[in-house]
Amino acid sequence: MDRLQSMQIFARVVEMHSFSRAAESLSLPPSRVTRAVKDLETFLGVRLLQRTTRHISLTADGTVYYDHCRRLLADIEVVESSFPGSAGRPRGRLRVDMTLSLARLVVLPAIKQFQTQFPDVELTLTVADRTVELVQEGIDCVIRAGTPEDSPTLVAKRIGAFDWVTCASPEYLAEYGAPKSLDDLANHHAVGYLSSRTARTLDWHFVVDGEDRFIRMKERMVINDTDAYVACALNGLGLIRAGSYMVLPHLLSGRLRRVLTDFPSPAVPLSVLYPRNRHLSPTVRAFVDWVSEVVREAESSWRVEALPDARLGGGER
Repeated sequence: MDRLQSMQIFARVVEMHSFSRAAESLSLPPSRVTRAVKDLETFLGVRLLQRTTRHISLTADGTVYYDHCRRLLADIEVVESSFPGSAGRPRGRLRVDMTLSLARLVVLPAIKQFQTQFPDVELTLTVADRTVELVQEGIDCVIRAGTPEDSPTLVAKRIGAFDWVTCASPEYLAEYGAPKSLDDLANHHAVGYLSSRTARTLDWHFVVDGEDRFIRMKERMVINDTDAYVACALNGLGLIRAGSYMVLPHLLSGRLRRVLTDFPSPAVPLSVLYPRNRHLSPTVRAFVDWVSEVVREAESSWRVEALPDARLGGGER
Protein backbone atom coordinates (compact mmCIF):
# COMPACT_ATOMS: atom_id res chain seq x y z
CA MET A 1 0.00 0.00 0.00
CA ASP A 2 1.29 3.44 -0.96
CA ARG A 3 0.30 5.12 2.29
CA LEU A 4 0.83 8.70 1.07
CA GLN A 5 -1.32 8.18 -2.00
CA SER A 6 -3.95 6.41 0.11
CA MET A 7 -4.05 9.40 2.45
CA GLN A 8 -4.49 11.73 -0.52
CA ILE A 9 -7.31 9.55 -1.86
CA PHE A 10 -9.01 9.37 1.54
CA ALA A 11 -8.81 13.16 1.94
CA ARG A 12 -10.31 13.69 -1.51
CA VAL A 13 -13.21 11.29 -0.75
CA VAL A 14 -13.99 13.29 2.39
CA GLU A 15 -13.80 16.60 0.57
CA MET A 16 -15.91 15.45 -2.37
CA HIS A 17 -18.44 13.60 -0.16
CA SER A 18 -18.33 10.81 -2.73
CA PHE A 19 -16.13 7.92 -3.83
CA SER A 20 -17.16 8.31 -7.47
CA ARG A 21 -16.54 12.08 -7.57
CA ALA A 22 -13.21 11.63 -5.84
CA ALA A 23 -12.23 8.98 -8.40
CA GLU A 24 -13.23 11.27 -11.25
CA SER A 25 -11.30 14.24 -9.87
CA LEU A 26 -8.18 12.10 -9.39
CA SER A 27 -8.54 10.34 -12.76
CA LEU A 28 -8.57 6.96 -11.01
CA PRO A 29 -10.89 3.96 -11.36
CA PRO A 30 -13.60 3.95 -8.66
CA SER A 31 -12.43 0.52 -7.53
CA ARG A 32 -8.94 1.93 -6.84
CA VAL A 33 -10.40 4.66 -4.63
CA THR A 34 -12.60 2.24 -2.71
CA ARG A 35 -9.68 -0.16 -2.23
CA ALA A 36 -7.37 2.61 -0.96
CA VAL A 37 -9.79 3.61 1.79
CA LYS A 38 -10.45 -0.01 2.78
CA ASP A 39 -6.71 -0.68 2.94
CA LEU A 40 -6.24 2.35 5.19
CA GLU A 41 -9.00 1.17 7.52
CA THR A 42 -7.46 -2.31 7.66
CA PHE A 43 -4.01 -0.89 8.32
CA LEU A 44 -5.26 1.43 11.10
CA GLY A 45 -7.71 -1.07 12.54
CA VAL A 46 -10.58 1.45 12.68
CA ARG A 47 -13.47 2.53 10.52
CA LEU A 48 -12.87 5.94 8.98
CA LEU A 49 -16.13 6.46 7.09
CA GLN A 50 -19.78 5.63 7.68
CA ARG A 51 -21.26 4.57 4.36
CA THR A 52 -24.88 4.45 3.29
CA THR A 53 -26.34 4.11 -0.20
CA ARG A 54 -26.68 7.91 -0.49
CA HIS A 55 -24.26 9.45 1.97
CA ILE A 56 -20.84 9.11 3.55
CA SER A 57 -19.67 10.76 6.75
CA LEU A 58 -16.62 10.69 8.96
CA THR A 59 -16.55 8.56 12.08
CA ALA A 60 -14.94 9.97 15.23
CA ASP A 61 -11.71 8.17 14.33
CA GLY A 62 -12.07 9.33 10.73
CA THR A 63 -12.35 12.96 11.82
CA VAL A 64 -9.12 12.72 13.81
CA TYR A 65 -7.31 10.92 10.99
CA TYR A 66 -8.57 13.35 8.33
CA ASP A 67 -7.37 16.31 10.38
CA HIS A 68 -3.89 14.78 10.59
CA CYS A 69 -3.96 13.93 6.87
CA ARG A 70 -4.69 17.55 6.01
CA ARG A 71 -1.80 18.71 8.18
CA LEU A 72 0.66 16.18 6.77
CA LEU A 73 -0.33 16.84 3.17
CA ALA A 74 -0.12 20.59 3.76
CA ASP A 75 3.34 20.16 5.28
CA ILE A 76 4.48 18.20 2.24
CA GLU A 77 3.11 20.90 -0.06
CA VAL A 78 4.98 23.57 1.90
CA VAL A 79 8.25 21.63 1.73
CA GLU A 80 7.86 21.09 -2.01
CA SER A 81 7.08 24.75 -2.51
CA SER A 82 10.46 25.72 -1.08
CA PHE A 83 12.21 24.25 -4.14
CA PRO A 84 12.28 25.59 -7.71
CA GLY A 85 9.89 24.24 -10.29
CA SER A 86 6.15 23.74 -10.47
CA ALA A 87 5.80 22.31 -6.96
CA GLY A 88 5.80 25.77 -5.40
CA ARG A 89 2.90 27.09 -7.47
CA PRO A 90 -0.59 27.14 -5.95
CA ARG A 91 -2.46 24.28 -7.55
CA GLY A 92 -5.13 21.67 -6.98
CA ARG A 93 -8.56 21.85 -5.48
CA LEU A 94 -9.58 24.73 -3.20
CA ARG A 95 -12.99 24.95 -1.51
CA VAL A 96 -14.10 28.30 -0.08
CA ASP A 97 -17.35 29.24 1.66
CA MET A 98 -18.81 32.73 2.14
CA THR A 99 -22.15 34.54 2.27
CA LEU A 100 -24.09 34.98 -0.97
CA SER A 101 -24.06 38.76 -0.78
CA LEU A 102 -20.28 38.96 -0.34
CA ALA A 103 -19.74 36.49 -3.17
CA ARG A 104 -22.09 38.26 -5.58
CA LEU A 105 -21.13 41.84 -4.83
CA VAL A 106 -17.42 41.67 -3.97
CA VAL A 107 -15.67 38.41 -4.81
CA LEU A 108 -17.24 37.19 -8.06
CA PRO A 109 -16.75 40.48 -9.94
CA ALA A 110 -13.00 40.06 -9.36
CA ILE A 111 -12.66 36.26 -9.49
CA LYS A 112 -11.31 36.21 -13.04
CA GLN A 113 -8.19 37.93 -11.71
CA PHE A 114 -7.63 35.00 -9.35
CA GLN A 115 -8.15 32.44 -12.12
CA THR A 116 -5.74 34.28 -14.41
CA GLN A 117 -3.11 34.58 -11.70
CA PHE A 118 -3.47 30.98 -10.48
CA PRO A 119 -4.61 28.87 -13.46
CA ASP A 120 -3.77 25.55 -11.76
CA VAL A 121 -6.21 26.08 -8.87
CA GLU A 122 -9.62 24.38 -9.13
CA LEU A 123 -11.89 26.65 -7.07
CA THR A 124 -15.17 25.45 -5.56
CA LEU A 125 -17.15 28.34 -4.06
CA THR A 126 -20.12 27.58 -1.82
CA VAL A 127 -22.40 30.26 -0.40
CA ALA A 128 -24.00 29.99 3.02
CA ASP A 129 -24.69 32.02 6.15
CA ARG A 130 -24.33 29.28 8.71
CA THR A 131 -21.75 27.69 10.94
CA VAL A 132 -19.70 25.22 8.92
CA GLU A 133 -17.43 22.43 10.12
CA LEU A 134 -14.35 22.96 7.99
CA VAL A 135 -12.77 19.56 8.60
CA GLN A 136 -15.93 17.46 8.31
CA GLU A 137 -17.15 19.34 5.24
CA GLY A 138 -13.79 19.49 3.49
CA ILE A 139 -13.71 23.31 3.34
CA ASP A 140 -10.32 25.00 3.16
CA CYS A 141 -11.40 28.45 4.37
CA VAL A 142 -14.50 30.53 5.03
CA ILE A 143 -15.19 34.26 5.03
CA ARG A 144 -17.50 35.45 7.79
CA ALA A 145 -18.76 38.73 9.21
CA GLY A 146 -18.61 39.52 12.90
CA THR A 147 -16.03 39.06 15.63
CA PRO A 148 -14.75 35.46 15.40
CA GLU A 149 -14.93 33.31 18.50
CA ASP A 150 -11.66 32.05 19.92
CA SER A 151 -11.00 28.59 18.52
CA PRO A 152 -8.23 26.07 19.21
CA THR A 153 -8.62 24.66 15.69
CA LEU A 154 -9.12 27.76 13.51
CA VAL A 155 -7.07 30.81 12.58
CA ALA A 156 -8.99 34.05 11.91
CA LYS A 157 -7.40 36.76 9.75
CA ARG A 158 -9.23 40.08 9.54
CA ILE A 159 -9.43 41.31 5.94
CA GLY A 160 -11.71 44.33 6.29
CA ALA A 161 -14.93 45.67 7.76
CA PHE A 162 -18.26 47.17 6.79
CA ASP A 163 -20.83 49.42 8.48
CA TRP A 164 -24.49 48.94 9.19
CA VAL A 165 -26.70 51.33 7.21
CA THR A 166 -30.30 52.08 8.13
CA CYS A 167 -32.22 52.96 5.01
CA ALA A 168 -35.51 52.83 3.13
CA SER A 169 -36.94 53.64 -0.26
CA PRO A 170 -38.03 57.21 -1.10
CA GLU A 171 -41.60 55.89 -1.41
CA TYR A 172 -41.59 54.53 2.14
CA LEU A 173 -40.11 57.76 3.51
CA ALA A 174 -42.65 59.87 1.61
CA GLU A 175 -45.46 57.88 3.24
CA TYR A 176 -44.11 57.45 6.79
CA GLY A 177 -41.49 60.16 7.15
CA ALA A 178 -37.87 59.77 8.14
CA PRO A 179 -37.03 58.85 11.75
CA LYS A 180 -34.92 61.58 13.38
CA SER A 181 -34.17 59.74 16.62
CA LEU A 182 -34.10 56.17 17.86
CA ASP A 183 -37.35 56.82 19.73
CA ASP A 184 -38.99 57.60 16.37
CA LEU A 185 -38.44 53.98 15.34
CA ALA A 186 -41.44 53.02 17.50
CA ASN A 187 -43.61 54.68 14.80
CA HIS A 188 -42.04 52.71 11.95
CA HIS A 189 -41.98 49.14 10.77
CA ALA A 190 -39.09 47.17 9.39
CA VAL A 191 -38.30 44.13 7.34
CA GLY A 192 -36.76 41.53 9.65
CA TYR A 193 -33.72 39.47 8.73
CA LEU A 194 -33.84 35.91 10.04
CA SER A 195 -30.40 34.66 11.03
CA SER A 196 -29.76 31.02 10.13
CA ARG A 197 -27.28 30.82 12.99
CA THR A 198 -29.65 32.00 15.75
CA ALA A 199 -33.05 31.21 14.14
CA ARG A 200 -34.31 34.66 15.19
CA THR A 201 -34.41 38.11 13.68
CA LEU A 202 -31.67 40.54 14.57
CA ASP A 203 -32.01 43.44 16.99
CA TRP A 204 -30.79 46.80 15.71
CA HIS A 205 -27.60 47.85 17.50
CA PHE A 206 -26.66 51.52 17.88
CA VAL A 207 -24.13 53.40 19.99
CA VAL A 208 -25.46 56.45 21.86
CA ASP A 209 -23.01 58.55 23.92
CA GLY A 210 -20.63 55.63 24.04
CA GLU A 211 -23.25 53.15 25.25
CA ASP A 212 -24.78 50.26 23.33
CA ARG A 213 -28.48 50.41 22.61
CA PHE A 214 -30.43 47.49 21.12
CA ILE A 215 -33.84 48.03 19.54
CA ARG A 216 -36.40 45.39 18.67
CA MET A 217 -38.25 46.63 15.59
CA LYS A 218 -41.86 46.01 14.62
CA GLU A 219 -41.61 43.61 11.69
CA ARG A 220 -44.35 43.11 9.15
CA MET A 221 -42.24 40.74 7.13
CA VAL A 222 -39.26 38.47 7.84
CA ILE A 223 -36.71 37.31 5.24
CA ASN A 224 -33.74 34.92 5.47
CA ASP A 225 -31.94 35.92 2.25
CA THR A 226 -29.90 39.12 1.91
CA ASP A 227 -30.85 39.80 -1.71
CA ALA A 228 -34.55 39.41 -0.88
CA TYR A 229 -34.04 41.56 2.23
CA VAL A 230 -32.70 44.48 0.17
CA ALA A 231 -35.40 43.90 -2.46
CA CYS A 232 -38.07 44.38 0.21
CA ALA A 233 -36.65 47.80 1.02
CA LEU A 234 -36.48 48.72 -2.66
CA ASN A 235 -40.18 47.89 -2.93
CA GLY A 236 -41.10 50.18 -0.03
CA LEU A 237 -41.95 47.44 2.47
CA GLY A 238 -40.15 49.01 5.41
CA LEU A 239 -36.88 50.14 6.91
CA ILE A 240 -33.92 47.81 6.73
CA ARG A 241 -30.52 47.75 8.38
CA ALA A 242 -28.02 46.17 6.02
CA GLY A 243 -24.30 45.96 5.41
CA SER A 244 -23.00 49.03 3.61
CA TYR A 245 -21.56 46.99 0.72
CA MET A 246 -25.00 45.41 0.12
CA VAL A 247 -26.84 48.70 -0.37
CA LEU A 248 -24.09 50.91 -1.87
CA PRO A 249 -25.35 50.66 -5.51
CA HIS A 250 -28.89 51.58 -4.45
CA LEU A 251 -27.72 54.51 -2.33
CA LEU A 252 -25.73 55.81 -5.27
CA SER A 253 -28.72 55.51 -7.60
CA GLY A 254 -31.13 57.07 -5.09
CA ARG A 255 -33.38 54.00 -4.90
CA LEU A 256 -32.55 53.80 -1.18
CA ARG A 257 -31.84 56.63 1.23
CA ARG A 258 -29.99 56.59 4.52
CA VAL A 259 -31.65 57.61 7.77
CA LEU A 260 -30.44 57.98 11.37
CA THR A 261 -26.96 58.94 10.18
CA ASP A 262 -26.21 60.54 13.57
CA PHE A 263 -26.59 57.18 15.31
CA PRO A 264 -23.66 54.95 14.36
CA SER A 265 -23.06 51.29 15.01
CA PRO A 266 -19.77 49.47 15.55
CA ALA A 267 -18.07 48.42 12.32
CA VAL A 268 -18.47 44.72 11.51
CA PRO A 269 -15.21 42.84 10.88
CA LEU A 270 -14.79 40.56 7.86
CA SER A 271 -12.44 37.64 8.49
CA VAL A 272 -11.04 34.62 6.69
CA LEU A 273 -10.98 31.50 8.86
CA TYR A 274 -8.95 28.41 8.07
CA PRO A 275 -7.71 25.33 9.98
CA ARG A 276 -4.88 25.94 12.42
CA ASN A 277 -1.99 24.04 10.84
CA ARG A 278 1.68 24.64 11.47
CA HIS A 279 2.00 25.71 7.83
CA LEU A 280 -0.54 27.27 5.51
CA SER A 281 -0.56 25.60 2.11
CA PRO A 282 0.51 27.76 -0.85
CA THR A 283 -2.95 27.36 -2.42
CA VAL A 284 -4.87 28.56 0.63
CA ARG A 285 -2.32 31.30 1.26
CA ALA A 286 -2.69 32.52 -2.33
CA PHE A 287 -6.46 32.84 -1.96
CA VAL A 288 -6.28 34.48 1.48
CA ASP A 289 -3.78 37.07 0.23
CA TRP A 290 -5.78 37.68 -2.95
CA VAL A 291 -9.19 38.09 -1.30
CA SER A 292 -7.65 40.32 1.39
CA GLU A 293 -6.47 42.68 -1.34
CA VAL A 294 -9.85 42.59 -3.12
CA VAL A 295 -11.69 43.53 0.07
CA ARG A 296 -9.18 46.26 0.94
CA GLU A 297 -9.62 47.86 -2.47
CA ALA A 298 -13.42 47.74 -2.28
CA GLU A 299 -13.74 48.74 1.36
CA SER A 300 -12.96 52.41 0.90
CA SER A 301 -16.09 52.86 -1.22
CA TRP A 302 -18.55 51.30 1.21
CA ARG A 303 -17.49 52.72 4.60
CA VAL A 304 -20.02 55.16 6.03
CA GLU A 305 -17.88 58.26 5.50
CA ALA A 306 -17.79 57.52 1.76
CA LEU A 307 -21.52 56.91 1.31
CA PRO A 308 -23.84 59.45 -0.36
CA ASP A 309 -25.17 62.33 1.72
CA ALA A 310 -28.24 61.39 3.70
CA ARG A 311 -30.41 64.41 2.87
CA LEU A 312 -33.88 63.13 2.05
CA GLY A 313 -35.51 66.02 0.25
CA GLY A 314 -39.20 65.37 -0.17
CA GLY A 315 -39.07 62.24 1.94
CA GLU A 316 -38.86 64.23 5.22
CA ARG A 317 -41.76 65.43 7.27
